[in-house]
Amino acid sequence: MSGYSHAAGSVVYKFGDLKTLLAKATPARSGDDLAGISAATAEERVAAQMALAALPLRAFLDEPVIPYESDQVTRLIFDEHDAEAFAPVSHLTVGDFRDWLLSDQATGEVLNALAPGLIPEMAAAVSKIMRLQDLVTVAAKIRVVTRFRNTVGLAGRLSTRLQPNHPTDDPKGIAASIIDGLLYGSGDAVIGINPVSDNLGTVETLLRMLDRLRDAYQIPTQSCVLAHVTTQVEAMRRGAPVDLVFQSIAGTEAANAAFGVNIAMLDEAHAQALELKRGTVGNNVMYFETGQGSALSANAHQGVDQQTLEARAYGLARHFRPMLVNTVVGFIGPEYLFDGKQILRAGLEDHFCGKLLGLPMGCDICYTNHAEADQDDMDALLTMLGAAGVNYIMGVPGADDIMLNYQSTSFHDALYLRSVFGLRPAPEFETWFERTRQELPRMAGLLLEA
Repeated sequence: MSGYSHAAGSVVYKFGDLKTLLAKATPARSGDDLAGISAATAEERVAAQMALAALPLRAFLDEPVIPYESDQVTRLIFDEHDAEAFAPVSHLTVGDFRDWLLSDQATGEVLNALAPGLIPEMAAAVSKIMRLQDLVTVAAKIRVVTRFRNTVGLAGRLSTRLQPNHPTDDPKGIAASIIDGLLYGSGDAVIGINPVSDNLGTVETLLRMLDRLRDAYQIPTQSCVLAHVTTQVEAMRRGAPVDLVFQSIAGTEAANAAFGVNIAMLDEAHAQALELKRGTVGNNVMYFETGQGSALSANAHQGVDQQTLEARAYGLARHFRPMLVNTVVGFIGPEYLFDGKQILRAGLEDHFCGKLLGLPMGCDICYTNHAEADQDDMDALLTMLGAAGVNYIMGVPGADDIMLNYQSTSFHDALYLRSVFGLRPAPEFETWFERTRQELPRMAGLLLEA
């Protein structure tokens, strides 16, 4: 197409291509301002949203925002598009699609069947014209269930990643935080450590410590050390007990290259983890983290807005049928999401887009200390994600990660959400916890003494 336009009174707003239209239609955020691609005025933003609402969904199949020839993420997205699954909504515009998603016709079962027929740009586009309550309403219909040693994502359940990071990777300090979390019923999504060092020896030490701890308590959960994927592959080759393979990913080939990763590497890691056969109730073995602004921070956004690129990262993630995906929504800083309002919007957009594309979405509800945000803002996002049916959140001691130096959610925050919405942990983990919780304090003491 030669371009898009919308008349607002005597003024006609013109948008030269699809990526420009998507950028101008995006609700205000500092990252797009930094990139110089956001709407100049509120009126231009509304005009772009009106033009976007009138756009047929089919248009996204005709005009990739990043060329097919030059980007492997684009190729993956388009090569795996399921035309048959797309057929029921193929006649709709973006605006019609929004209305249909909110209708009673769009049940959770219908939306799960639709997911392979949607490309990420479609999900991003419709999210741009939705209110926060729309994002919550649609996401709440969708359940994406995954399994490894337990089952995450069932209706009526809320899981947590127990995040016991330590500023020196001290195993005893990490073990103390893990035990603290377990006593609060945290850790059913994963017990996952961000290591200070990507050193292979350190990573192997932590992997073996986690496995001994899990085995000693007979905990039906999965563990992960969030080192670079190449380090984890080498650890697997050396016989380390790897459950889930982690990697941060982004929505362009160039941004992934900045992370030191490509699709072939992820395919290799995925195949290698499957060969270990460590899961007991399923074989979802990948764990991905994402976040709006990562491509821009790597100077790899190619003129595409950060929220559309975030959705494209989900298009990459779903190729691997991951156990867990989460947006670390406020982690990169105020240059990309300036304040609590922008973080709130972004978190709900990410969760909605991920679920719509068929992913088991969690969220690290977080902010950096130089952002215009505080824990009240996180409580608002936490509560809305609870209403939206988020699969899991983070459990960080005191909500303050002393290694990564940012603010997240605590073990108590998960208990709050479970209490308010009547949610419970993953079923296998819940059974274990009810059976062993009276013994946990004594077992913890013995373990720490050892």
